[in-house]
Amino acid sequence: MTAEHERLRAARDGVADWRLWGPYLPARQWGTVREDYSADGDAWAYFPFEHSHLRAYRWGEDGIAGLSDSHGFLALGLAAWNGADDRLKERLFGLTNPQGNHGEDAKEYWWHLDATPTHSYAQMLYRYPQGAFPYADLVAQNAARGRDEPEYELSDTGLLGDNRFFDITVLHAKAAPDDICVEIVATNRGPDAAPLHLVPQLWFRNTWAWGRDDRTPSIRLLEGDAGHAGGPTLEATHAFLGTLTLHVEDDSARALFCDNETNDVALYGSPTSRTPWPKDGINRAVVHGDESGLNPAHTGTKAAVVRSWEAVAPGASVRLRLRLRGPGHDDEPFSPNTSTDTSAGFDAVVAARRAEADAFYAAVIPARADATEQHIARRAFAGLLWGRKHYRYSVRDWLEGDPGQPAPPPSRRALGGRNTAWRSLALADVISMPDEWEYPWFATWDLAFHCVTLAHVDPDFAKEQLLLLTREWAQGPDGALPAYEWAFGDVNPPVHAWAAWQVYVIDGARDHTFLVRILDKLLLNYAWWQNRKDPDGSNLYAGGFLGMDNIGLFDRSRDVPAGWRLEQSDATAWMAFNTLSLMRIALELSRRDEAYGDLVTTFLERFCGIAEAMESFGSQGISLWNDDEGFFCDALVSDTGEAVQLRVRSLVGLLPLLAVDLLPTWATSTLPTLRTHLAWLQANRPELMDAVAGTTDRPDVHRMLRLVDPERLGRLLEVMLDESQLLSTHGVRSLSAAYRDGFSERVGDRDLDIRYDPGESTTGLFGGNSNWRGPVWLPVNVLIVSALRRHAEGLGDALTVELPRGSGHRASLAEVADELQRRLVSLFRPGPDGPPPSHPRDQGAGPLWTEHPTFSEYFHGDTGRGLGASHQTGWTALVAHLICSPDGRLHAPPPPPATHSEPPEPPAHKES
Repeated sequence: MTAEHERLRAARDGVADWRLWGPYLPARQWGTVREDYSADGDAWAYFPFEHSHLRAYRWGEDGIAGLSDSHGFLALGLAAWNGADDRLKERLFGLTNPQGNHGEDAKEYWWHLDATPTHSYAQMLYRYPQGAFPYADLVAQNAARGRDEPEYELSDTGLLGDNRFFDITVLHAKAAPDDICVEIVATNRGPDAAPLHLVPQLWFRNTWAWGRDDRTPSIRLLEGDAGHAGGPTLEATHAFLGTLTLHVEDDSARALFCDNETNDVALYGSPTSRTPWPKDGINRAVVHGDESGLNPAHTGTKAAVVRSWEAVAPGASVRLRLRLRGPGHDDEPFSPNTSTDTSAGFDAVVAARRAEADAFYAAVIPARADATEQHIARRAFAGLLWGRKHYRYSVRDWLEGDPGQPAPPPSRRALGGRNTAWRSLALADVISMPDEWEYPWFATWDLAFHCVTLAHVDPDFAKEQLLLLTREWAQGPDGALPAYEWAFGDVNPPVHAWAAWQVYVIDGARDHTFLVRILDKLLLNYAWWQNRKDPDGSNLYAGGFLGMDNIGLFDRSRDVPAGWRLEQSDATAWMAFNTLSLMRIALELSRRDEAYGDLVTTFLERFCGIAEAMESFGSQGISLWNDDEGFFCDALVSDTGEAVQLRVRSLVGLLPLLAVDLLPTWATSTLPTLRTHLAWLQANRPELMDAVAGTTDRPDVHRMLRLVDPERLGRLLEVMLDESQLLSTHGVRSLSAAYRDGFSERVGDRDLDIRYDPGESTTGLFGGNSNWRGPVWLPVNVLIVSALRRHAEGLGDALTVELPRGSGHRASLAEVADELQRRLVSLFRPGPDGPPPSHPRDQGAGPLWTEHPTFSEYFHGDTGRGLGASHQTGWTALVAHLICSPDGRLHAPPPPPATHSEPPEPPAHKES
């Protein structure tokens, strides 16, 4: 138990609220659905970046390297000015979907350097150009580029030439749950002296302007600095948080005050605003020298500390230190004391927390990991932990509007309007985000993968996240899980049960209560899948795009050819995979309560039914297996009974191999109902038993359950391990590279086609934001590795394959899994003479760039270059899971004895 583990335990047990403050301030709030009150649903146009410094947000806030309470009421974030920009740099800039030739795209550089789960210690680096930020140029140049051209990035402008930028590092270190040391260090990396103004800001989220709660918090300057030496001291008072003080060490700093209110005069041409000192008052004072927007009484709901340097020498660093504290901390906030007493001085706190972070990760990351792997894993964990953001959204309130504001247009509430079927969703929680800028909202299947990696460092939070989306204020009344805020009703793959089992195992396989709670709610979701996605009872499912946005010949959610029904290989495989995951949970629970044995037999028979449907024929006599291709395919079935297989070699056809598990010997010996049911099926429904096979001579395994038999598995792997098709140097591609010149299929009177795109998407589907037509994606690759290990356990060395195909080298399935895992980790390993393959095109090659691994959304199918969202240390953090899994293995160890004690349940949800 390291000191950080003790803090986690104290937080779980309610001894100390170490989770109250964290990196919960989103990186982007503008352009989100929840801030959109337009009639046409164009969230980007309704609240563009140009409005963000003038207009108060309704549902949240945003900033750089921000610190916030877990309820999202008070925020402390970085802002700076280089003397050349036309506005403060107080939030990250990027393009909206219509502005980018490949979708939304952040045009900034920042990296998460370190973080612990309780945010007791954390660092983030923001790279700030010394010249005027080229907002207009970035928009214009990208607008002029087509989809066959790369994005025009900040580095392409030449602004960062000769390292003309400041590296600004923000450090947080907690002396106590409500006592946080903040250090901002800016280093001039350029060849010339340059001016800099550090302008950290403290502000309250606007909760008083909407007509639901008129209590207004305040921030004021404490005269006489409350007995402390140094710069100004700010006092923030809030009805829920109480009173906090922000101390400033530097006596050259000054404090400015305004209100977090919209500037109606500047934005809309109104004669007045709600306040004479609106949100942009600090920006106007610092950048334009106009102090008319500052409150001369030194009070308001938004404040800033300004420290200016006329010239920072080349290579020199400047520093500003702050300390945010609750009541009861009367010692000098910037005492020079450097003793080992962590409650003493600022420096002592920082040093102690840094050492404790090192000790924590020494315990988390296995000793067998080399120095490079340790660096990769720690940075991946840092990005994942910085990606926890406060998310607030009540769909009912959003649809109906606020009492103190004009009513939203009626079109928003029209039948079929965005999220109108999700009025029950009401979230006000810290949630793990896919990417803090491009995807500043939760996505259900992304979150499941996040939790698997989070379980290595913060299993309590991982479990709470999985449970959160199954609670009645998130899960739909019909059992559906909300997909993401652009369309909660879209369908994500059912990976929650798999993730829950992984989290349970990583946490020591002891939290029986968690499994009970998650299983109860996932049964509702399972019924939703049965009723909504297999309406004719064929055991063949249609789920839509299922997270893989543009992988098919058409948009599988909205563009199925008229008169045809899509039967999806991947939807059916996902349900088989989900069924086995739920059966595994029920099996574990049956060790303590035999009543769960009924669920085990239910899931067993459901799985066998799905396997039989895929094994033989679909609803219109067409198999999803194509024997000529040696691959699974989607099928289109017409109203007249005509059927066509879509013979595309992609991840869709590989997914059936995920559905595999081992039935342990103890299950049939301790569950009479299971033993009896297996015998009944063998005697009465032998056609269903093809999916239940014998295994190697392992005494602990009774049967192997699999969707794909060894003969078909071998044929699938021939395609997957063919480097001219799906196998790349750095993992499994999402679409066969054999389609470099395109592939076409005729359906009725339509020619449908697809082309291998190893990099950015060349289609406009889903805004072009992501591309499943060739690149490598970590999440599905990790599932493939895990499944191969499970197949290997069941088959032993009975099946070997060429690795890679055509090489003549035969490998066992375990060796194939090892090689795939090695290729995935190699994405982030530096080359012998340069950066790692995943290093994005637009980042420099020098050490100032290459020491910072970037965890991109996906990776080029030929080169491994990072693409898409630049900080998707959500599911891409799975590389840390690969590095930290015991012995590099991703399967579950045997269950523990039933006598293991259970930790207390997570605290109940509290609306704030």
